[in-house]
Amino acid sequence: LYSIILSVKVLVVGSGGREHALVWKLSQSQMVSEIFCASGNAGISRIAKVVDIPPTSIDELADFALSTGIDFTVVGPEAPLVKGITDRFREKGLRIFGPDSKGALLEGSKAYAKKFMRRYGIPTADYRVFEDFEEAVKYVKEIGAPVVIKADGLAGGKGAVVCRSEEQAVDTLKAFMKDRVFGESGLRVVVEEFLEGEEASYIVMVSGESYVPLPTSQDHKRLLDGDKGPNTGGMGAYSPTPFIDPDTEGRIKKDVIERTLGGLKEEGVNFVGFLYAGLMLTSEGPRVLEFNVRLGDPEAQPILMRVEGDLLQYLLEVYEGGSPKIRHTDKWTLGVVLASEGYPEKPRTGVEIKGLEKAEALEDVVVFHAGTELRGDRVFTRGGRVLCVCAYGKDLKTARERAYEAVDLISFEGKTFRRDIGTKALRILS
Repeated sequence: LYSIILSVKVLVVGSGGREHALVWKLSQSQMVSEIFCASGNAGISRIAKVVDIPPTSIDELADFALSTGIDFTVVGPEAPLVKGITDRFREKGLRIFGPDSKGALLEGSKAYAKKFMRRYGIPTADYRVFEDFEEAVKYVKEIGAPVVIKADGLAGGKGAVVCRSEEQAVDTLKAFMKDRVFGESGLRVVVEEFLEGEEASYIVMVSGESYVPLPTSQDHKRLLDGDKGPNTGGMGAYSPTPFIDPDTEGRIKKDVIERTLGGLKEEGVNFVGFLYAGLMLTSEGPRVLEFNVRLGDPEAQPILMRVEGDLLQYLLEVYEGGSPKIRHTDKWTLGVVLASEGYPEKPRTGVEIKGLEKAEALEDVVVFHAGTELRGDRVFTRGGRVLCVCAYGKDLKTARERAYEAVDLISFEGKTFRRDIGTKALRILS
């Protein structure tokens, strides 16, 4: 029905690998007439019209959507959602997929999210919230290490630190609350009990209390092999994950997703968009580490590669309150993030990237751009996470081998990546 009556102009907001994956998948829709992306990257510019408007310039984006006749907007990153892009677009009668600023608080404030979970019986780690540095230090010394310290506000996926010693915990509190490494985001902190288990990502498309699950996935947050080094926005992901079996998925739906959506309704939030539960799968069941109110990055890349059918049609049906059955391939997908030297603290930029054509020519390989820019016909690094090199495989082993074969064909000075994406799952599967 939609394909007969619609010729849709789509705007994607964002400039990373997740947005490239969204544009890539939406461009396959027969319903789409034009795709615009604000502000895009070198890879996106090959399949969409790049618009030079920053993702957080909400008024400018709303004016552009009105003047260009945009029919449907999909928001990639969290910052514009927290800032209220959905509120503004709705005021102007524009259709947009993403929660309003009240719904986005689930990601915008860790303290709010923890209180929300406690209020609605959503399983999570025990915690305390602090705005006073000395009080936080005193509490850490009372409970001892290991402990997790989180900046309350947005920190680009880097604001959670697992502290293995009291000394590290005090140093982290100082960095957040005194040195303001994340600006105002770290002035309030959540100090949380450390949970043992396996991390996994569970993402659903939501309209009110109805939801549609996407394929499961697992991210790799730490910079270095063996889950060592600082937290990052994510260094690689694969889909599906064997750590979420049918029984576990049932518990996640019942105890996490449905309680969350019920709670949002109680709070008067009409949540429309992606809801991402970052989970720790403990011996006592799934526990929520954090909520995000958008697709994960790099999880979006392998997930959207597995989705079959028309993504725009799925999004429109969910937007209108429907519950479409998402078809997906039985193939495995795996993505490896290539980052700049110095990431996540001070990434080096402006370095030429070579070998992209060779990597993209490999069968079953898709290279998603993140921090890249075009200079003439050459591609240069522009951010911390530069590319996400993804591959399909009949099994996880094959997808891994293909992805790393492509990784080795791409070169730029200071290229940083993990060699162990998916290895824990391989051990479970073998």
